[in-house]
Amino acid sequence: MILALVLCGFISTAAWSQEVKKETKVFETKMEKFSSKTGTISKFVDFRLPDLKTAYTNAETRVRKLMSGAETLYFYQIEKKGQYSNTTASIEYTDLLEVIKALKTLTQEIEKDIAGNPDYLENKFVTTDGFQLGYYVEKGKSTWYVKLEKYGTDNTLFIKDRTVIESAFGEARAKIEDLRK
Repeated sequence: MILALVLCGFISTAAWSQEVKKETKVFETKMEKFSSKTGTISKFVDFRLPDLKTAYTNAETRVRKLMSGAETLYFYQIEKKGQYSNTTASIEYTDLLEVIKALKTLTQEIEKDIAGNPDYLENKFVTTDGFQLGYYVEKGKSTWYVKLEKYGTDNTLFIKDRTVIESAFGEARAKIEDLRK
C-alpha cells in the first residue's frame, strides 16, 4: 500500500512538473558570430568614410576591420544616431558585393515600376543578416531606402537620390579592397 502511494506520488509529480524549455535560437549576424568566438582575442579597427546623406538626417559610415585569431573580415557599417539609441548595419564584404549587384538590378527596374502607376509598390533586396536595400513607388514617385537591422524600430533611412547610395557603397568597396592588399 505504501509502495503504491509512493509510486502514485512519483508519477503525479512527474506528470505535473514543468516542461524543460528548449533554448530558443537567437538570430546572430555574421559580425556577431565572428566577433564572439570564445577563447579568441578580437581586434576592431575602424576607418571613417563620408556620411551617408539621407532625406531627414545623415548617417555615419565606416569600414570596420575585424581580426579574430588568424582570420580577418571587413564590414561596411552604417550608423543612424537616434534619440535614445543608435542603429547600426554591419554589411560583410561579400554581402556588400551582392548589395551592389542588387542595386544595379533594382536601378534597371525602377522606371518600369513607376510607369506601371501602382497605388503602392515595393522592390527590395535583403541580406542574410537582415539589411535591406530597396525602393517604393507611391503616387508616381519613387523613394529609395535602406533598413539597417532586421528587427527594431527607427532603423530605416530614406534616400532621395540613388546615386548617393551608389557612391557610398562604391567608396566602401574601394576602401575594403585597399585594406585587403
